[in-house]
Amino acid sequence: MQDRDKQRIVVGIDGSEGSLVALRAAADEARLRGVPLEVVCAWHPGVTGSLPGFGVGTPVPEVLDELGTALTATLEAEGLGADGDLAVTATVVTGHAAETLIDASDDAALVVVGSRGHGGFAGMILGSVSQHVSTHARCPVMIVPTPTP
Repeated sequence: MQDRDKQRIVVGIDGSEGSLVALRAAADEARLRGVPLEVVCAWHPGVTGSLPGFGVGTPVPEVLDELGTALTATLEAEGLGADGDLAVTATVVTGHAAETLIDASDDAALVVVGSRGHGGFAGMILGSVSQHVSTHARCPVMIVPTPTP
């Protein structure tokens, strides 16, 4: 696929402050380029719960529905709702965040991620998802730092 055919910007969000900053930067870049924005929230089901109900949790479809509702609310709060000035697609998928974004990079002009999300250690400069995506993506990657208070 030629670069001129890559006409969308992909941003990964997980609800963390870092991902919201990345969402804003991705929206600004999409507006600047005049291309659509695809917002991706990836959820990987793990074993959750504690004894005696170890491994019993909310069924996957319900979790995905809840994430979809939260994602829609986040986009509306950021002014990226259905009646905004930017074409936005929101997707909730089951899978590892980094792998999902790397797969999305195949036909994207740019992938945007925050420098740190909900996982890892607070002292890390670069989170595991942003590090993995920046190393393996098949398009340019923008890593947006989270402002410090």
